[in-house]
Amino acid sequence: MAAKNLIFPKHYSPELNIMQTEIAIKLVKDTFERELSNHLNLTRVSAPLFVTGKSGLNDNLNGVERPVAFDISDIGEDVEIVHSLAKWKRLALKRYGFEPGAGLYTDMNAIRRDEELDNLHSVYVDQWDWEKIITPETRNVKTLQRTVKQIVQALKITENKLHKYFPQMKSFIEEKVTFITSEELLQKYPGLSPKERENAVCKEFGTVFITQIGKKLSNGERHDGRAPDYDDWELNGDLLVWYPVLDRAIELSSMGIRVDVESLEHQLKEAGCEDRRNLEFHRMLLNGELPLTMGGGIGQSRLCMVLLHKAHIGEVQASIWDQEMIDECAKHQIILL
Repeated sequence: MAAKNLIFPKHYSPELNIMQTEIAIKLVKDTFERELSNHLNLTRVSAPLFVTGKSGLNDNLNGVERPVAFDISDIGEDVEIVHSLAKWKRLALKRYGFEPGAGLYTDMNAIRRDEELDNLHSVYVDQWDWEKIITPETRNVKTLQRTVKQIVQALKITENKLHKYFPQMKSFIEEKVTFITSEELLQKYPGLSPKERENAVCKEFGTVFITQIGKKLSNGERHDGRAPDYDDWELNGDLLVWYPVLDRAIELSSMGIRVDVESLEHQLKEAGCEDRRNLEFHRMLLNGELPLTMGGGIGQSRLCMVLLHKAHIGEVQASIWDQEMIDECAKHQIILL
């Protein structure tokens, strides 16, 4: 049962009641969305809930998750609920005529049926998906790091505004970002698992961006899985913060500079996914028809959970949980919406 995966903080007591929580969720989402848009020069656009399988636009995540699929009778075609909009956003930037240095963001809602449910993971996923156009000259680590710092600035502004309205919500996010590659992390903590390494580095530095997710490390393993056809494994990363409520690191964003022709060719071959070359999105990219971009996703409920000092993501979103989890959470003053 899902309850076996839970962490129950000792002496946990929510700092906000349910109505205060709902008000705070609105405040956090409105503030962060505005600050993200301003810092990264993004325009909000509408986005699809589902795409056709043959389009190649769905995010394959780690390559094993099953999309929720159904047929549309009037069209006579099967569609899939998106896992994320990593590829769709890049195509939209071309279609909408965005210029270098500008981009888009959208509210992405998804169903991930194979998610293992715990304090941080839900079948229902909501995040801000964003993407912006870059140039060959700005397709580098420096651009990636500057963007990460801008996102953390937006996060701190949001945290400070929340504290102003609810003084009991003390600020704890470290504004200084520590950058480290997945290989450097392995060398720093060689005896630990990837998740243990994340906990160790975040406990030491507070806010950490781990780069080069998806590529093989010197031990022959990968720090974490990443689909081969959207992020460049040399120019991507995960943004994590140390979360004292659960005494662990929490990932707030997965992002990166997207594949160009060269990196797509290399990563498809390494991942054994060269058959994807025939999908519409991949053909366009390999033919040079899509702009160079960078982008990512930032979990909305995950962000609210952290800023509101909650112990479970179900305290800030309405989803589905088994009865055992509901009962066990209630015993520890964790009330799921």
